[in-house]
Amino acid sequence: MHLLFRSLTLTLGVACATAACKKATTEVVLPDAIALVQGNAQSVQAGLLLPTPVVVRVIDKNGLGMPSIPVTFVLSDGGGSVTPASAVSDARGEVMVKWTLGPIQPVQSLTASASGVTPVRVQAQAILASDITVAQGNNQTAKAGVLLTNSIVVRVTGSGNLPMVGVPVAFQVTSGGGAITPQTILTNALGEATAKWTLGSVAGQNTATVSTSTLTPVVLSATGTP
Repeated sequence: MHLLFRSLTLTLGVACATAACKKATTEVVLPDAIALVQGNAQSVQAGLLLPTPVVVRVIDKNGLGMPSIPVTFVLSDGGGSVTPASAVSDARGEVMVKWTLGPIQPVQSLTASASGVTPVRVQAQAILASDITVAQGNNQTAKAGVLLTNSIVVRVTGSGNLPMVGVPVAFQVTSGGGAITPQTILTNALGEATAKWTLGSVAGQNTATVSTSTLTPVVLSATGTP
């Protein structure tokens, strides 16, 4: 029995020394491609985080996910940020990142790459401010030197009437004296900015402008009475 066991061990040792055995035990499976799982062709306000994370999967030649493969993400167009900028694929071969768009360029892209395979390009549409309108407070009349009854409310929107959040809005008195407070404010969740306007001390026409980004400023008017 002892001799039989020893003989079996030696036989196995000889078999594993063959070229076929060595090839089988040392063969390394390499990635064949990167597949985009989710997150392409999203849109959000410029400068904000995309609602859905970007997920890519590293696969072998049989389409199976490959774990422990380093994947790097590079912003190709538009600026912004991606977190994390590099990571190792999980047990399913997947890597998930969060992409915050840049503030200016409408069409933006992100490239995911791994060693030895063709990179994958992901695109997103940044919605930019396109309109600024007066929602409340224009063309009021009040006694000269007095605070107008209604606050000035302006609304900044993008494509599809999307409220633009966190956009700086500047108010500036252009004639008649007086003051607007605050002079600069960020739009709220409704895309609105609110300010109070105190008329100049001399009766007559008062004007002011509201501006943001590269949009044409909007002119505000009020009349001061004696």
